[in-house]
Amino acid sequence: MLTLNNLKPDDGSRKRSKRLWRWNGSWKWTFCWKWCNGQNARWSKMWAWFEWGQTPLFRRIPKLRGFSNHRFKKEYNIVNLWDLELLASKWILEVNNEILMKNWIIRKKWLGLKLLWAWELKTKVVIELDKVSAIAKEAVEKLWGTIRIIENV
Repeated sequence: MLTLNNLKPDDGSRKRSKRLWRWNGSWKWTFCWKWCNGQNARWSKMWAWFEWGQTPLFRRIPKLRGFSNHRFKKEYNIVNLWDLELLASKWILEVNNEILMKNWIIRKKWLGLKLLWAWELKTKVVIELDKVSAIAKEAVEKLWGTIRIIENV
């Protein structure tokens, strides 16, 4: 007679599953039906940031420590003396930020101007700028040119 205490499935109707990934208790010993594929055999998906054992990116990047003034650094457009000589050949003897922009000598108007020596100047010029090197100042003043330093705060 069939009662609740003697219920069982018919013979052959249920099959035990293979106990994969259980090492020596799996009936298949250590190969786990995936043979010896190492890391590939154990994970079906990799994380997007997984780097296969090399030092990960977040550990290669240095930590941000301390304070740095690089955000407050003042940048300058560089103007050489040969640029002034080029403008003097066009009969432009008074030079400022707008004139340099119109003649495509500088590209960024919002940056300051800095004059550097890279040529012997042959004409008298008047220039407005933010900074000047000592040799360039000497070369301009040698020809009785004028340098007006703009104080931008």
